[in-house]
Amino acid sequence: MSAFEKPQIIVHIQKSLNYTVFDCKWMPCSAKFVTMGNFARGTGVIQLYEIQHGDLKLLREIEKAKPIKCGTFGATSLQQRYLATGDFAGNLHIWNLEAPEYPVYSVKGHKEIINTIDGVGGLGIGEGAPEIVTGSRDGTVKVWDPRQKDDPVANMEPVQGENKRDCWTVAFVFIGPSIINILYFQVCSLEFDRKDISMNKLVATSLEGKFHVFDMRTQHPTKGFASVSEKAHKSTVWQVRHLPQNRELFLTAGGAGGLHLWKYEYPVQRSKKDSEGVEMGVAGSVSLLQNVTLSTQPISSLDWSPDKRGLCICSSFDQMVRVLIITKLNKI
Repeated sequence: MSAFEKPQIIVHIQKSLNYTVFDCKWMPCSAKFVTMGNFARGTGVIQLYEIQHGDLKLLREIEKAKPIKCGTFGATSLQQRYLATGDFAGNLHIWNLEAPEYPVYSVKGHKEIINTIDGVGGLGIGEGAPEIVTGSRDGTVKVWDPRQKDDPVANMEPVQGENKRDCWTVAFVFIGPSIINILYFQVCSLEFDRKDISMNKLVATSLEGKFHVFDMRTQHPTKGFASVSEKAHKSTVWQVRHLPQNRELFLTAGGAGGLHLWKYEYPVQRSKKDSEGVEMGVAGSVSLLQNVTLSTQPISSLDWSPDKRGLCICSSFDQMVRVLIITKLNKI
């Protein structure tokens, strides 16, 4: 790819906020997005923004008792577009942003902060019940069905006697009529390339500045999944997000404020037989398409627009939210 053909990462809009932003998510089928975090006074905040005429308009600000760490629209319908959040007190709430005074669903999910959340079964993707998974500092991972009141439908916790491990990231993937949840402890971020297909690829990012791409189609009984790793940043890679319209492209966000755009290339054959005739996967390769430094502080969250190719948002610990445009993605 020539320098002329390379995609460019352009900051379209940036806005300084008066609170720490932990997460941001596009509202599906709209030019709106939400930011979530905490004020210096210790309360939580959700803000709803809309892109209008090249600027951001604040539509709604919702202050809550506890700081909000993470959120997802993944388990809601396109008609409702409810936001599920996890907060510093371990509460799982689901909010109707049109009437946010009280949550439409609320449960004390964990004993400590909910670090991470993901949803599935909503937004018209695949089939099955709406479900939400939460991971917490208390070392547990729980799956919730919002149609049920108090108890999780699945509860994963350390074996008794083992030290609890802080769970930083969880991810759902949809397979046929069932849901599979894969989690990593002490990995910063992970994401399947798509939720509406059989397990294909999984990207996991790490503290030491690397990411690993796993081919999930073939699992060898002893060697596991084939993978390729890349030293992506000079610091922790806090986020990974795949382009919804092309799952071979993904962004990684680093602790030094860098944003990198990558492309995964499949091998000629995705599987082969080992010396004993057992099927094993073959890893592909990754190439860096573009990178840019946006901030001197870590990029805390990142989300592609599901509707507009190349449009994304990110937040960083300098209390900034940025709307980005990545060009020429339809030519890759």
